[in-house]
Amino acid sequence: MSESGEPAMHTLQIGTNGERSQTPSPSSSPRLHNESCNIAPLTPSQSPRNEIRTPRPAPFSVVVAIDFGTTSSGYAFSFANDPEAIHMMRKWEGGDPGVANQKTPTSLLLTPEGSFHSFGYTARDYYHDLDPEEARDWLYFEKFKMKIHSTSDLTMKTELEAVNGKKVLAWEVFAHALRFFKRQAMQELKDQCPSLPEKDAIRWVITVPAIWKQPAKQFMREAAYLAGLVPSENPEQLLIALEPEAASIYCRKLRLHQLIDLSYKPQANGLAPDLPVDSSFRQAREQLRRSRHSRTFLVESGVGELWAEMQAGDRYIVADCGGGTVDLTVHQIEQPQGTLKELYKASGGPYGAVGVDLAFEKLLCQIFGGDFIATFKAKRPAAWVDLTIAFEARKRTAAPHRHNPLNISLPFSFIDFYRKHRGQNVETALKRSSVNLVKWSSQGMLRMSSEAMNELFQPTICQIINHIDDLMKKPEVQGIKFLFLVGGFAESAILQHAVQSAFSGICRVIIPQDVGLTILKGAVLFGLDPTIVRVRRLPLTYGVGVLNKFVEGRHPREKLLVKEGKKWCTDVFEKFVAVDQSVALGEVVQRSYCPARAGQRKIIINVYCCATDDVVYITDPGVRKCGTISLDLEELEGSSSPKRSRREIRASMQFGDTEIKVTAMDVRTSKTVRASIDFLSN
Repeated sequence: MSESGEPAMHTLQIGTNGERSQTPSPSSSPRLHNESCNIAPLTPSQSPRNEIRTPRPAPFSVVVAIDFGTTSSGYAFSFANDPEAIHMMRKWEGGDPGVANQKTPTSLLLTPEGSFHSFGYTARDYYHDLDPEEARDWLYFEKFKMKIHSTSDLTMKTELEAVNGKKVLAWEVFAHALRFFKRQAMQELKDQCPSLPEKDAIRWVITVPAIWKQPAKQFMREAAYLAGLVPSENPEQLLIALEPEAASIYCRKLRLHQLIDLSYKPQANGLAPDLPVDSSFRQAREQLRRSRHSRTFLVESGVGELWAEMQAGDRYIVADCGGGTVDLTVHQIEQPQGTLKELYKASGGPYGAVGVDLAFEKLLCQIFGGDFIATFKAKRPAAWVDLTIAFEARKRTAAPHRHNPLNISLPFSFIDFYRKHRGQNVETALKRSSVNLVKWSSQGMLRMSSEAMNELFQPTICQIINHIDDLMKKPEVQGIKFLFLVGGFAESAILQHAVQSAFSGICRVIIPQDVGLTILKGAVLFGLDPTIVRVRRLPLTYGVGVLNKFVEGRHPREKLLVKEGKKWCTDVFEKFVAVDQSVALGEVVQRSYCPARAGQRKIIINVYCCATDDVVYITDPGVRKCGTISLDLEELEGSSSPKRSRREIRASMQFGDTEIKVTAMDVRTSKTVRASIDFLSN
């Protein structure tokens, strides 16, 4: 970890797995076994010292937000001098029947050599048109965002598997996608504002699920650096926005005509009821925008009518139902400033619309055999993509009270491949299967009854309903006034009906119009004012390991370390912050450390985390090393002369933002010390 020729900073505390852990020790702690002594906190085992720090906004002319979704993605932007206008990205060629939003599929196509070819509808359609044999050499990725959520040991070496089975480094795949959006956005901005300077003029925002852990957030940041969105030397130019937070920020701006209240009248597919047209100038502009299919959305300069009727302390839940995950956040209004306070740590899980796709694949395995489906996906990857597109189109038309069946087109290559592989046709397979609600139609399609389609939704929707119900039972979440349903999956009439049936008697269930674009618009607003969420709740307990004086009867004997006649207890967990603790934006936790040796150029501190608040030692069950803090020290002038006092480095950690940040200062010189925190090196 340290530069060549300089003494590396290691500790000799041995964890339960026998590996060395770099653990800070008190200033008076003994030198350990091989004189490679650890860093020394000057204030061990002390409760966190909090200071309020006012963030300074970086100068920028434009905010560009990228909503990087599991199934679809897009960008939007707003000029700092006209923050009430949010401009959606250009609509380029391609599209699906029944899909009216202004985003594009999260589909990436790389050439057989691994270079970028296309993204979105263009990538999907080009891959579809390739010869089946040729397609096997191309690298096609879709729904790859879920890999980042499901990988427990995410690193920069994590790989993603293309449809053809070949693997590529995950951060390169994400960088290709982000680079594509940067090119599109920059071209559009230059067309609108030719004089816009590229450097430092844009603040970029990337959305991630709130339930993502720190390694996944850092991963997206590193991919953005690789894509050239911002230089790594200017990290403040890039913000990571939490998806349900972004939706919450946008919902603050909504007027009544932009809302659908499911508590009063069930709506299908997000269609708005007939409402009287407001005669105000703003309403007229909005109606004009809609009539012309403009890509510019107008938002309130203050708060919308729904918010105006809310009282200080009113609570609401935002349920972001996306393609891969469902993300829940609980906010409270702070008046008169209109800021938001998180009441309970973000929760959720992999309950997105992809679950319905997996249920459909399971159904196909039940009918045609799991071995055949696996072989077909491997041998005819482009045809498999065709089949999933056909299902997606029918999935979007599914409704709870629909009675007529749905026809799903099977690609000819599927029918032909099955006949060659099994020696019989697909109609025979359907007749012989135990699936009664799926038949073969005379038009050469799978004919699925509405009951069969609804059954595909039920496992995923049950998980969503159960999770919202469990959240509402928490003491911190009592008295919820509104439940906002947002995200692409929230367009589903089946999901809307289920949420309405379960919760409309408890609170008002609200769906914004253009529900699939809510997060994207909110991410732009977040980029314009990142201080709008003033207080967040921490998802984990964070701290470091230290040595404390050994106390007989209190500390276990196996933790005893005797050095130079003094008794020390090893592996003590020193807490920075606790799980579900409220932390205000700009609030910092400070610790002071001093180098163990004169001339030491690097300090490395291991950070540990756990999901509970009752941890005592870094070796306790559930505690894991999650990251490292690195402090790079410059050589002091006159360093060869004897030191009159110990060198003190003050590290400040900020936990109230969407990412954990660290800064440091040399107390003696008042100079900034280069500090970084890394969650991807484990």
